[in-house]
Amino acid sequence: MNRRVFLKTSLTAATLTSSSAFAVDTVPPIQARPRLRIGFLGMAHSHAAGKLSAVQSSTEWELVGICEEQATLRERFQKQGVRVLSQADLFREAQVIAVESAVRDHYRHAKAALVASKHVHVEKPPTATLAEFKELQALARQNKRLMQMGYMWRYNPGVAKIIESVREGWLGDVTAIRCSMNSLYNTPAGRAEVAEFRGGGMFELGCHLIDVVVRLLGRPEKITPTLRTHGRFDDKLADNAVALFEYPRALVTVSINLLQPNAHARRFFEVIGTNGTALLQPIESPVLQFDLVKPAGPYAAKQQSVPLPKYQRYVPEFADLAESLRAERPLAVTPETDLLVHECVLKACEM
Repeated sequence: MNRRVFLKTSLTAATLTSSSAFAVDTVPPIQARPRLRIGFLGMAHSHAAGKLSAVQSSTEWELVGICEEQATLRERFQKQGVRVLSQADLFREAQVIAVESAVRDHYRHAKAALVASKHVHVEKPPTATLAEFKELQALARQNKRLMQMGYMWRYNPGVAKIIESVREGWLGDVTAIRCSMNSLYNTPAGRAEVAEFRGGGMFELGCHLIDVVVRLLGRPEKITPTLRTHGRFDDKLADNAVALFEYPRALVTVSINLLQPNAHARRFFEVIGTNGTALLQPIESPVLQFDLVKPAGPYAAKQQSVPLPKYQRYVPEFADLAESLRAERPLAVTPETDLLVHECVLKACEM
């Protein structure tokens, strides 16, 4: 799949994000059509509570309940008034299953849901091997079900503006992308879960950045990962990592560090072109700046802040999933793109 196809696919997601239908403060209540029934299989992932809240506050979804193997998690959500069901009951009542379990369980839970002929939203990263991911995609095709990836910046309005600027050529020829998503993993339990996988921080967090890179530039010619353990802990977690993506006329560096305090505000995504630079920092809540040599599109030949619509993580991805189900249309990002993204994630993680 070439770069033109990738940019067209990415523009679809960008258009959906920019549309008023996805602005959190302008979504009109929909009374006429029945809500779609969704259940959560696993609640151990750090994104689970936020996604549960997004579904509960939506006019599109009816939460039928959760299924969770850990007693402490079951009790926590029960106290919040959430129904706890067996897996069999969850599959019987729900049309859509959101897999929000620990990363090690994503594959088996997504597979169980697809075998039960359910549409699936699967948290990132979806599987530890490419063969497992291809198996999930084959099940989705076979049962004619949607499988949506949980990369959280697919509907970020700042990312959408960057994708649009590259597609339209407003930045000129892209020669480099630099991006970083750091965090602080300094507890034994938090580090142990991420250390289960060779990719460590690159697998846990770098996948979000790689998703954007691949949707912008397509398949790289070469990926060179550097995975290191630099924290003073009694483990082998790859907590300091860089991946170099080589393209015919561009270089991309993806940097992940799990040792940085107060890291969230310093996360960034920068695209360097021959006509200027786009810098998204922080990525959430997104602040986007363009610095252009010549005017292009709606942007002047100067450094400028780009107005962005109000954005709440998780809300637009579930809105897109709901609309895709109702309209019987594909998701904003194609399965072919999902496959290439995951292939690149695994290569960047030496997995």
